[in-house]
This record gives sequence, structure tokens and C-alpha cells, in this order.
Amino acid sequence: MGDIKKIIDGSVSYLKYREKYSPVTLYENEVSIDKSEISTPEETTSEMPLKKSASKEESDNPIVRDDNSSYSLIREDWMEAATLDELNEKICGCQKCDLWKTRTNFVFGTGNPNADLVVVGEAPGQEEDKQGKPFVGRAGQLLTKILEAIDFKREDVYICNILKSRPPNNRNPLPFEIQQCEPYLIKQLEIIKPKFILALGTFASQTLLQTKEPLGKLRGRFHMYNGIKMMVTYHPAALLRNPHWKKPTWEDVQMLRDEYDKSTK
Repeated sequence: MGDIKKIIDGSVSYLKYREKYSPVTLYENEVSIDKSEISTPEETTSEMPLKKSASKEESDNPIVRDDNSSYSLIREDWMEAATLDELNEKICGCQKCDLWKTRTNFVFGTGNPNADLVVVGEAPGQEEDKQGKPFVGRAGQLLTKILEAIDFKREDVYICNILKSRPPNNRNPLPFEIQQCEPYLIKQLEIIKPKFILALGTFASQTLLQTKEPLGKLRGRFHMYNGIKMMVTYHPAALLRNPHWKKPTWEDVQMLRDEYDKSTK
């Protein structure tokens, strides 16, 4: 029935839940990077503040953060989902944050449900919101080319985002929105059981690793997320704005491919 069913009825500390189900450590064979690398605007778009006092309205939500920076989890029907299709069906009408009021489509994720590689981005954009699929705009087209360059087809991998609904005007995700959506991603990963994660951009990387470190200091080496090897690199949208980041991105994905090949031998 899955590890998530071990959550007891009532509430438990979300931080303890993350510690048990999503421990983060550096991969033992990490590759060194230049610590003097200068941070870039893409890397520092958010300090990812996590503390938030729960209001009375928020306390009615199943997942909220209290004054001690912990979440409360109450058993919900979606936690029992055994497949991605079942999970999507159970959460596609989610209204835990206000993004449901402005979205056109809930963007759950697409790809191989048994993928060895899961690609995690930030949030749906305008085109993704229209089509209900992740990474289908200009950035998505570039992502497809990046994957093909390391011999992956889109149908070989699974692609999703931290947020499942588009923030208005493509603004940055808010901490409370991330808090509400992240458990869905944890469940997706539990169902898929990938061997590798490729985190794209600051928000995906900082959320999964629970850190405020800039992207430039996180990329270039492997991390571990709940036993899954994870590589961090720039978001394709950032590469469209800053072509000089393409070289380090290419280095990151080549490293990912090499490690993937070693794991399949």
C-alpha cells in the first residue's frame, strides 16, 4: 500500500515525515565545483522562506505549517492511490491554495509511469496551463532537445513540476503553495520509484533539497533524495534568457547520463 500509508490517523509533524521519507544527503562520489562561482539572477530568485504562521482559515486545510515550522498531515483519500492515473483523478480538483481560481488546467505530469528518470520543474506556464501538460512551450521544446542530446526521449522519462497549477502571470511560487503541492510530488515519486531525478531551476532544487543554497552551488554534483540520485541544473527557460548557461547545463546532463549508464550495466 506504499510507505505514505504509514502516516497515522490524525496529524504528525511534516518535518519528521520529510526526514523519514525524503532524507537529503550529498552523493558520496560528488564532483567538486568552483565555490567562487558568482550567483546569477536565476539562482537567487527566492530565499524560499519556510516559516509561516497558520491562520484560522489555513488551519482548516489538511496540510499547513504551524508556528514551529512544521506541517500537519491528515490522512486523505489521495494518499491511498496505487497508480499515477488514480492519484491524478483524486487530486486534479485540488483547491488547497488559490491557484485553482485562475488555472485553466491542472498539470499533473506526463511520461513513462515506470521511468528510471523523473524531471522536476517549477510550475506550469501559459502554454502548459492551456494544454494541461508540463513543458510544452518554448522551454519545453528546449528540454526535449536536451533530453535527446543525452539519448532520452520524452516518452522514456516522467516530467512534472513542484506546482500543479500555474501561478498568475508566471510569478514565482509562494511558500504556502509549495507546501500544499509538494506532498503530491512525493507521492508521484513513491509510485514511480525512479532511479534518478533531474531538478530544473532554483525552486525545484531548493524545494527538494530543503535548502537556500543558490543553484550555482548545488549543480555539478549528485545529491540523494529519499534514496534517489538527484542532479540539479538550470531551468530551460533560464537558458533561453542566458545562453551562456548552456555549457554548464550540458556538463550536468552528461554527468547524469554517465551515472545512468553505470547503473544499468
